[in-house]
Amino acid sequence: MYKVIVVEDNMFMQKHLVDIFSFDERFTVVGAYRDSREAEKAVSESNIDLVLMDVQTLHNHSGLSSGEKIKNMNKKTKVVIVTSLIDPEVLSKAKRGAADSLWYKDHGDADIVDVILRTLEGENVFPDTSPDVELNNMFSSEITPRQMEILRLFVKGLTYDEIASELNLSKNGVRWNLDRIVEKGGFKNKHELLAAVIENKLIVTTLK
Repeated sequence: MYKVIVVEDNMFMQKHLVDIFSFDERFTVVGAYRDSREAEKAVSESNIDLVLMDVQTLHNHSGLSSGEKIKNMNKKTKVVIVTSLIDPEVLSKAKRGAADSLWYKDHGDADIVDVILRTLEGENVFPDTSPDVELNNMFSSEITPRQMEILRLFVKGLTYDEIASELNLSKNGVRWNLDRIVEKGGFKNKHELLAAVIENKLIVTTLK
């Protein structure tokens, strides 16, 4: 029987995930937490086969950071990231060592139990790309990687000058790229663009 920990700050979703395991005799849930750091402590004190880990946990603690620590702490413990955040950086960090697999809560048709079992058997299960979502009159896939870098820093509150310095661009280059996204998406202004980006969970900057 596999020993499982569930980390999810939303209590409704946490109960749903725990219930999945409760009705499957192959698993036993030994802990359910809202904070990823509690999972780190639990893994350090007991042999855990699997941690089902949310990305944005209580107090904005990063499930990605905790996932990487857990994997380094115990090589046998598998970490499956479960998230509704479509930020491409989330998928990239998960693939770079923060998790063994990743499952999107609100996108795709993969079965969570299938992903978990394949992961426990040694497979890494990752989508090829993050989900493509509609942003007014455009899709997120139409934003270039460079524009995503600019947009990420803009969401963080950096000025045009600061973004230009950070990315080795001209101030006009920063403005031009943001204006192109606003124009292509049919947004009234950059503030409306920011609202759409945050609402659709395209960029997350609050993780600790």
